[in-house]
Amino acid sequence: MPDQKRLFLVDAYALIFRGYYAFIKNPRINSKGEDTSAIMGFMNSLLDVIKRERPDHLAVCFDKGGSVDRVEMYEEYKANRDETPEGIRTATPHICNILEAMHIPIMVKEGYEADDVIGTLSRQAEKEGYKTYMVTPDKDFAQLVTENIFMYRPIFGGGYETWGIPEVQKKFEVKEPLQVIDFLGMMGDSSDNIPGLPGVGEKTAKKFLAQFGSMEGLLENTDQLKGKMKEKVEANKELGLLSKQLATIMLDVPVTFNAEDFEMSEPDVSKVTEIFEELEFRRLKDNFLKTFASESTKGETTTSKKGLEEKKSANTIKSKTNTAGQGQFSLFGGDGEATEESQVFSSRKTINDTEHFYQTVQSGMGTKLFIGNLMKQTSVCFDTETTGLNPLTAELVGIAFSWEAGKGFYLPFPEDKQEAQELIELLRPFFESETIEKIGQNLKYDIKVLAKYNVSVKGKIFDTMLAHYLINPDMRHNMDVLAETYLNYTPVSITELIGKKGKNQLSMREVPIEKQTEYAVEDADITLQLKQHFQEELGAANTQKLFDDIEVPLLRVLADMELEGINLNKAFLQKLSSELDTEIKQLEANIYKEAGEEFNIASPKQLGEILFGKLKLVDKPKKTKTGQFSTAEDVLSYLAKDHKIIADVLEFRGLSKLKSTYVDALPTQVEEATQRVHTDYMQTVAATGRLSSNNPNLQNIPIRTERGREVRKAFVPRDENYVLLAADYSQIELRIIAALSEEETMIKAFQDGEDIHASTAAKVFNVPLEEVTREQRSNAKTVNFGIIYGVSAFGLSNQTDLSRSESKELIDTYYKTYPKLRNYMSEQVDFARDNGYVETVMGRRRYLKDINSRNAVVRGAAERNAVNAPIQGSAADIIKLAMINIHKKLQAENYTSKMLLQVHDELVFDAYKPELENLKTLIKTEMENAYKMSVPLDVEIGVGENWLEAH
Repeated sequence: MPDQKRLFLVDAYALIFRGYYAFIKNPRINSKGEDTSAIMGFMNSLLDVIKRERPDHLAVCFDKGGSVDRVEMYEEYKANRDETPEGIRTATPHICNILEAMHIPIMVKEGYEADDVIGTLSRQAEKEGYKTYMVTPDKDFAQLVTENIFMYRPIFGGGYETWGIPEVQKKFEVKEPLQVIDFLGMMGDSSDNIPGLPGVGEKTAKKFLAQFGSMEGLLENTDQLKGKMKEKVEANKELGLLSKQLATIMLDVPVTFNAEDFEMSEPDVSKVTEIFEELEFRRLKDNFLKTFASESTKGETTTSKKGLEEKKSANTIKSKTNTAGQGQFSLFGGDGEATEESQVFSSRKTINDTEHFYQTVQSGMGTKLFIGNLMKQTSVCFDTETTGLNPLTAELVGIAFSWEAGKGFYLPFPEDKQEAQELIELLRPFFESETIEKIGQNLKYDIKVLAKYNVSVKGKIFDTMLAHYLINPDMRHNMDVLAETYLNYTPVSITELIGKKGKNQLSMREVPIEKQTEYAVEDADITLQLKQHFQEELGAANTQKLFDDIEVPLLRVLADMELEGINLNKAFLQKLSSELDTEIKQLEANIYKEAGEEFNIASPKQLGEILFGKLKLVDKPKKTKTGQFSTAEDVLSYLAKDHKIIADVLEFRGLSKLKSTYVDALPTQVEEATQRVHTDYMQTVAATGRLSSNNPNLQNIPIRTERGREVRKAFVPRDENYVLLAADYSQIELRIIAALSEEETMIKAFQDGEDIHASTAAKVFNVPLEEVTREQRSNAKTVNFGIIYGVSAFGLSNQTDLSRSESKELIDTYYKTYPKLRNYMSEQVDFARDNGYVETVMGRRRYLKDINSRNAVVRGAAERNAVNAPIQGSAADIIKLAMINIHKKLQAENYTSKMLLQVHDELVFDAYKPELENLKTLIKTEMENAYKMSVPLDVEIGVGENWLEAH
């Protein structure tokens, strides 16, 4: 049916929430103080759908009052939902006004959810011969998909994907979409508080569906199950059937699909623009006018397919390379198949519809001419293509270069190592030129790859990933997301070239050169264009200095540290693993004896039944949403001091995790070529500015337990000519908060070199400094560190032996002792409320989207962040400055010693013994003088034959 009509049904709140959170880092606040993020986000999505698809019929569906039927079935249905953000509540009336002015029907029915309204309308429209597209990201709608009903899913970063029957079958591993109901019923849904079958996750649900076909099929054949799973399923049959009912979208809502009412028609342009002007939507108004008014000026309706096809053809631009590629899927064809023209039509550009000139550099004279041209440039973007993701083992396959938007070159590398080295030597003058700026995305990777070929990247560098991290720290920073967000361009996916992960995935070397060229040069070209965009944004976000002085110089420091790695004593870890095995088994025996029976200690359900069902250790045990006893860490920690079995369980958990995560895992992460462990430091993960460590994570090795500290013994010097040196900032966060709050009493204590915890104890307990007891000092220390994180009387009593009333009195006395500290904290919260962010001493911003939330829990968390983010972030900035300065000195003075690790406030070095004394002085001087404040920074240095000794 080529002329089959198409109906689009929009899940209103799904897109409103999505739009709201898209702007959460930087909410759109107009001059009246209204948060218009949700309205803008929703309208952008709606106009995008209209522009892309020009639907014949359209409606927007809302919830009203929730699902009465489901709540009657299960009182806890959606009971765990947080309060709707105020920005969404205030947005909804405006959105409804806009839809009415656009003459788009609003479908809503009291006591029903939008899912049910959409389900009912889609089935009615199908009977009348329509193809229906449900515009929603919600996977629950997959159950409604038929030959004529599709999901039209917005995807992160922009664009849409369409799920028909084949997509649903593949996604959920089902034979037909209706089985999605069984899938959801089996595994439950935490967002809707649908319990599901205990112990059944996504994989198990898919396995059950393949084996039994449905929930009922599973429950009728539990004799085929084994062990604990059989027990769980049989004990929760009613819960399973209830969950399936709750997950079923209703198809009998009292609403009617009247085709004439749903037909797209001309909006009331003046009314819509009036609303947009009132909301101060300038760009959105322009977008709306282009979407509708321009069509009417041509004398065409918005549903004119002829005009649409002409527009699509006009937008088709052929690549000069004529490379075939997969275009955007579109829905213009009445039979659901995308024609060549409809594939090309999309508001987001791709390599297939963007004019470009990407050239493969030929060997010999071609390479010589290219390098001659390359050396004439002042700023060049480059991107390495390699055989793998590990820069320590990856080999160069090619390098792409671009210095003009839309143009670029690809230089393939031979597989022979000697020939590859000869080729890189020709490029050495470029990479080591001090006058040519190098641009890249995640340049640390490229720098490490080139280091394997003994090539350094010198001169000014610009990393687009780092730039975007400073501009928009809470967003993802990978190139595809950046390209789609800022350039409205979707790059070629790597999976198009080499396939998905697995045994059939190709190496980049196996990809034809023409495709390598298109893919690699596109990356360099897009990164170059992003640089031009971010260069301006850095200034607008007031983060240019942070970029130039900290993040970019640190990139080189981290590359050197990661390449260096650290030596690991594998034999020691094997011995420790054996000892832990013995201790874990002894704890198991103790727990079984205390419980009076054997059970699976690692099973929260079984453990809960023993502790709270059988032993009845508390009168009113806390339960999870699924009704089983909670054995979460915070619950057990509170009870541990009163019950030995719980203390043993916590120790069992701690030792088991230590053994699996570190003791047994670390030896497997030793790099074969270097026989060292090489962590990967990520600069763009933590919004506070702290570095993250990965593969392996060396920042989370437990330090508070004796066995956790033992793991540090496994990290040893390079050889007998070295020792490990650890330099640690002493109480840096307390020193920073004292300086920022200008609290004279605390500042003086630091300036006089007093023990700050004893000094605090003397003041809050009103005793002479020399009479402070160990317990008083310990309690003061807990408050000193906890105050930054908004410690409560309840929290303090849990961490100390104080009662809750004693804890409250201590906190109140603390604030009276340090009044400026409390004022500073209040001022930070007020600043955040007014500006939406707080800053570190170096101007690093932490955006706080929930600082004005009406949800007290959410707002409280944002307020705590307003206080601690500048403290944590300033500490991170200071140690980064110290690392940069130390690295420069080590290089300038030709030290043999190397900086190896950064773990929060500590730096670890391989110290060459003849350099040790000079190295100590250098490190202490640079760390203590990295940033000048009214409070002196103090660094403690230790040396040893392993990390624990040095620390």
